Order: sequence, then C-alpha cells, then structure tokens
Amino acid sequence: MGLRMMGTLVGWWMYELTNDPLALGLIGLSEVIPAVSMALYAGHIVDRSDRRNMIIRAVLSYGICVSLLLFISTAFFTHQFGKSTVIYLVYLVIFITGIIRAFSGPSFGAVISQLVPRSHLANAVTWSQGTWLTASVTGHSLAGFLIAGFGITGTLTAIILMIAMALLIFNTIGQKPAPPQAEKKTWESVKEGLRFVYKTKEVLGALVLDLFAVLFGGAVAMVPVFAKDILKVGPIGFGWLNAAADFGAIIIVILLTVFPLKKQQGKILLFSVAGFGMTIIVFGLSKLFWLSFAALFMGGVLDGISIVVRGTILQLKTPDELRGRVLSVNSMFINSSNELGQFESGIAAKLMGVVPSVVFGGCMTIAVVIATWFKAPKLKKLEYE
Repeated sequence: MGLRMMGTLVGWWMYELTNDPLALGLIGLSEVIPAVSMALYAGHIVDRSDRRNMIIRAVLSYGICVSLLLFISTAFFTHQFGKSTVIYLVYLVIFITGIIRAFSGPSFGAVISQLVPRSHLANAVTWSQGTWLTASVTGHSLAGFLIAGFGITGTLTAIILMIAMALLIFNTIGQKPAPPQAEKKTWESVKEGLRFVYKTKEVLGALVLDLFAVLFGGAVAMVPVFAKDILKVGPIGFGWLNAAADFGAIIIVILLTVFPLKKQQGKILLFSVAGFGMTIIVFGLSKLFWLSFAALFMGGVLDGISIVVRGTILQLKTPDELRGRVLSVNSMFINSSNELGQFESGIAAKLMGVVPSVVFGGCMTIAVVIATWFKAPKLKKLEYE
C-alpha cells in the first residue's frame, strides 16, 4: 500500500513542480533503467539467497528512500536549494528505487512457492494478486485524499509508517533458504533462466504480450494531466481515477478466486488485453469524469484477468530452483513495459498532445494482440487446471 501511494504521490508532485507531461515519462525512465539493467543479476542472487531476508532488506531500503523524499519535500529544503534541485533529487531517489525493485520483485514472487504446497499454488497466486490489488486500490485512492488533506510531506510520513508496519510483519515469517542447486558461474546461471523462458513458449508469449501491450497502453501515466487539466477534478478526483483500474482488477480477482478459469485461459488472456486497449481509447476521448472512471474501471477488470492468467502460467511452469531467475526475466518485462510505457506516454503526449497519444496507445495495444494471436499459437491454445 505504501509503495503504491508513493507512485501516485510522485506523479502528482512532479506534475505540480513542472506542469510538463514529459516529466511524468522521465519518472518512468528513471526507474526502468536500473530495474531492467540489474534484473538478471538480481535473479541469480535471489536463487542463491534466503528469500525472506531479501524481502526485508528491500523493504528497509524502500523506507530509506521514502525518508529522503520526505526531507526533500519540506519547505525548508525547497527554500534552501530551490525547486530545480528538488526535481533532480526526486529523479535520483526514483532511480535508486529502481535498483531495489530489481531485487524485490523476484523475491516477492519466488517466496510464494515456499509458503504453500504446490497443490494450492494456483489458488495462492490468485489470492496473492488479490491482496496486492487491494493494497493498490487503497494506496492509490488514499494518496489522493492525503495529498488534499496533508500535502506531499504529510503523505510521505504516512508512507513511512506503512513501510515500518510491513517490516514488522515480514519479521514474523520464518527463514526461507534457497533450494539446493549446483554451483554455477554468474553468467551461466543467468543464461539458464533465459534459456528456460525462451524454450517455454507459453511463458515467452505471455511476457512479450504484456511488454508491448502495456508499453503502448500506458495511459495511466497521463492521469495527473487528465485530472488537473482536462477533467479538472483536483487531487481527490485524481486519487479516484488512479484507483479506478485497481477497483476493477480486485473485483475480478476475487471472482476468479471463487470461480477460477477452467479452460481456454490463453484465448481469454488475448481477448482481455484487446479489451484493455479499447478501454484506453475510451478514456483518452472522454471529457466526463464518470465515463473516464468507468473506462479505467473496465480496463482494470480486463487487466486483472491477464494478471491472474500470466502469474499462474509463470508459477506453474517454473521449477523452484529457477524461480528467482525466471521471475527476474518477468520483472524485466513488467518493469520495462510499465516504466517504458510511462516514458513513451510522456514523449507521445509531448509530440502529439495528451489525448491523441492515449488514443494511439490504445490502438497499438489492440494491434499487438492481433499480432500475438497469429504469431504465438501455443499461447492461444494454452489451458491449465
């Protein structure tokens, strides 16, 4: 919840400081460069480390970064060093969180298989996505209310308290040592994970689909611009728009937990991503708050389906001793698609205008699905129980 609040807050804060949509894209670029660059090495480390300890170190590092943002946000710092220094330091801190994310992402994913028996793994993945989305919904919407009521500095204080609570909870989990495996040189170990992803076409297809669909469908990055300049709904409306997609996603994940998909999951994944692209187009064209909220909500429903299917494919197809490396490849795709999508949205908005750039992104998302339908037949035919 705290980290989702931080993402929402930094987007609003940066747009307030710069009034430039490109600045929102540069935030994504600042995080994706270290996250992707370090991902393969991070996966190698995760597969050879106690995963619980890796998570605790990552959360503690996030806490330090938020504390730095808290200090930077104070009136004293802005008065002493100026607005431009604040902007550059925010980019620097986000760059550092990208490094942390390279290690935290695979650690969170890999530890699930050590907490539950394999017979419950598919359902556990759905529950995991549901709890993550619950935190995301709460974090997004709560950030808007806190920004309106307590400002940037007050909201960052709340995030630090949440991270501290998370550390206490993680300390209650027992040690989760890495599965035994033969010693390999770092590069050989990294290549083993890459080879597995390349040979497992269902996994590769799902990751490539996510990469390009989210790359072009990153309209959420422009929500601060829509909230402030187009819909004119202020920070509270901004918080609700940010939460809309997550509301839709959490509802569908709860339904999928109770009524799991039984067949044709590959086709459902492709149709869901295509529908997501259509909702992005509607959001880009909308001038009404309720229609924009509804479009983002339905986008969240469809994205929630794809998250569950993709996450289940990864967990069921990956051997335990390779989880860190395979999930690091997954995090590379996710990080690059989300953050590069944010950067692409910022550049496109600068060149084409905000509304045309969002509509263009939705159209390209649909085009990616059409290409995947014909180029990845194994993904289209995928089924699991």
